[in-house]
Amino acid sequence: MTDGREPTSRDRHAKDTARSPDGTRIRDVVAAATLSAAQDVEVKMRASDLTVRYGETVAIRDVSIDVHSHQVLALIGPSGCGKSTFLRSLNRMNDTVPGVSVSGQVHLDGEAIYGPEVDPVLVRRRVGMVFQRSNPFPKSIFENVAYGLRIAGVRERGVLAERVERALRHAGLWDEVKDRLPESGLSLSGGQQQRLCIARALAVEPEVLLMDEPASALDPIATAKIEDLVSDLRDEVTIVIVTHNMQQAARVSQRTGFFYMGRLVEVGDTTQIFTRPKERETEDYITGRFG
Repeated sequence: MTDGREPTSRDRHAKDTARSPDGTRIRDVVAAATLSAAQDVEVKMRASDLTVRYGETVAIRDVSIDVHSHQVLALIGPSGCGKSTFLRSLNRMNDTVPGVSVSGQVHLDGEAIYGPEVDPVLVRRRVGMVFQRSNPFPKSIFENVAYGLRIAGVRERGVLAERVERALRHAGLWDEVKDRLPESGLSLSGGQQQRLCIARALAVEPEVLLMDEPASALDPIATAKIEDLVSDLRDEVTIVIVTHNMQQAARVSQRTGFFYMGRLVEVGDTTQIFTRPKERETEDYITGRFG
């Protein structure tokens, strides 16, 4: 830099991806079904000027984004760009990490979720999470799904059975395990274990479901089942999914946000992001110039 400024992430990106004037063609994508432009959009969650630090290291800076009700919002970007940190901020999961500080705000149905008077456990009951790798408990299939219900105080066996079955049906797993409920959740295949974890999250009937690369460790058949499940679930819950697979983002989401070096570079309709991005960094990532 010649003016004495520290180089910004935009400066570094411009240097790293310097290209000829003719540019690169944007790839064609087939996006998930979008809502009618005439249909009113309800904002379920809203992040405003959200900054998260791990000690002195800034993981994300000044992120502002709306999460629309009953839509799938996909978050894409290279490794280490802040996607998962942002995702964990939406249900205060970062509170469990030593040395983390959060500024800015996140609202759920217009109510701030950060603050000493807000119980993060109640936030996580409304905003569930599914992690990258399946993590079933060393319990039966039934008790894996019933775990959160028991923590919430549900004790009646009939109610538990009804809620467990409903969650397993929503996760597309009931027909595969209905005769195996007493067996260990660890006896299931990898894809089934991930859907079991989704059922466990759905059992407490969250309003928002966060998914951190839920299919990254699965084979193509299991991945397809997870993608079908995501598409089906948006009628029930609002979904935010982190994925490294851009075609997956196009298949399952209505809106996509692109993160780069701790910034939210761009967010918009999925088809627009993948075919007519407004920012050069977004275009360079989508066309494979970096990432």
